Amino acid sequence: VQLQASGGGLVQAGGSLRLSCAASGRTFSNYHMGWFRQAPGKEREFVSLISKSGADIYYAAAVKGRFTISRDNAKNTVYLQMNSLKPEDTAVYYCAAALAGGSTRSNAYDYWGQGTQVTVSS
Repeated sequence: VQLQASGGGLVQAGGSLRLSCAASGRTFSNYHMGWFRQAPGKEREFVSLISKSGADIYYAAAVKGRFTISRDNAKNTVYLQMNSLKPEDTAVYYCAAALAGGSTRSNAYDYWGQGTQVTVSS
């Protein structure tokens, strides 16, 4: 499956952004989807995941209560609504697809998008 992430940009602290990840090539509804991020000089870290049906959702502690993941299987797209953004949210955000099951571990994912830059200014 090919994944195309978009929606990143520059925003002030306290602002909001909505990331999108459009999938093509395979049956999107067969895949659990995750969002990860990587800040400069840091390892890639888990942000959120949603099961293939959308029934199960999980967030990293750092974003819980501020970020919302959702998916539209009819549009082959997963979203990440990010509110109350903080400078420490600055990173490249990646979407990923896993056939076997959602996970907080990046090596559980089979396909990755190219990433979209999110920069939060203070």
